[in-house]
Amino acid sequence: MTDLTLDQLTPRRTLSQRVLLGTLSMLAVAVLVITYIWCGIDPIKLYEKRQNAAEYLFGHSVTESDKTAALEQAARLPAIIIRQEAMTEVRNQMKASGNMDFTEMTRKGNELAEKRLATMDPVTKQQIINEEYERVIDEKRGGFFPPEMRTGPLLQYTKALIETLAIAVWGTLLAFVASIPASMFAARNTLKLMIPGSSPMRKKLRRTIQFSMRRLLDFCRGFNEFVMALIFVAVIGLGPYAGVLALAIHSFGILGKVFSEGIEAIEPGQVEAVEASGASSVQAIAFSVLPQIMPLIASYSLLRFETNVRSATILGFVGAGGLGFLIFDKLNGYLYREVCTMMILVILMVTIIDYLCGTIRQKFV
Repeated sequence: MTDLTLDQLTPRRTLSQRVLLGTLSMLAVAVLVITYIWCGIDPIKLYEKRQNAAEYLFGHSVTESDKTAALEQAARLPAIIIRQEAMTEVRNQMKASGNMDFTEMTRKGNELAEKRLATMDPVTKQQIINEEYERVIDEKRGGFFPPEMRTGPLLQYTKALIETLAIAVWGTLLAFVASIPASMFAARNTLKLMIPGSSPMRKKLRRTIQFSMRRLLDFCRGFNEFVMALIFVAVIGLGPYAGVLALAIHSFGILGKVFSEGIEAIEPGQVEAVEASGASSVQAIAFSVLPQIMPLIASYSLLRFETNVRSATILGFVGAGGLGFLIFDKLNGYLYREVCTMMILVILMVTIIDYLCGTIRQKFV
């Protein structure tokens, strides 16, 4: 027996096949080149802008003009605080007397503020100015590092982080519970178990159910969680419940599709063996279909949970609860160090969850 070379084992392509393959390759290259230019991908530009990235992350040096402006702003703060306190006190007095003349209220408030400012303790006044000066200088310097590590903000962020985790847990759980039966109706082989028979009516019924369920799954995963959160916030109001529904619907579409395709790829021999023993359709699914796809279910469910933890953070940007709401608020206030702290907390939580999910996944896969 002669040894066959690699060239002899390789199937020969006809001229038309080679022309078609060459045409498709050229088309793919052309698409990549056009989209590369269209998207403005330029590694050199990224290198040239490295200084901007460093200043954005670590802040920039404060100029003398920044210090002068910060000192002027800080010097105005004691007068602002005293005026607010005086106006509140005068407003309460005039409200109690039944006289709410705005002009008179403003005049009395200004007079009281001037008196208190003139008699204000110089040490207290200077302390307020110094604290405000440091805050303004820190704001002008910018940057994400070093992160905010005070106990009060950390407790607030941790509470919001727990809410984010709760959103991800319930969003994934609801999607998981709904996707298991939905995937059975979206797979051809399990539909044959539930609706047996080869009559035209039964075949048409199976095709209709599968088509309808597949389109429902397409619809659910066709919209991003962010868009769904916007809709639910408008319908039911602000809060984590809107985030749970958004994650649940989107994850339902994804898990249902993955599970149904896994069901269609199982080994049919096991199902036939269980059916031959006289088992019902429910028993065949429970003892032959589910055991085969259980590793897939566990793996993708845990993966989707990890993804939902990150997605739940973003949903807070539209008011769907969790840590994202605080991140959005601090970004608008240019409080980047507090944002950095929250980002670090999210990374730590995702790392811990990834480790735990990996441990659980090893028990099933």
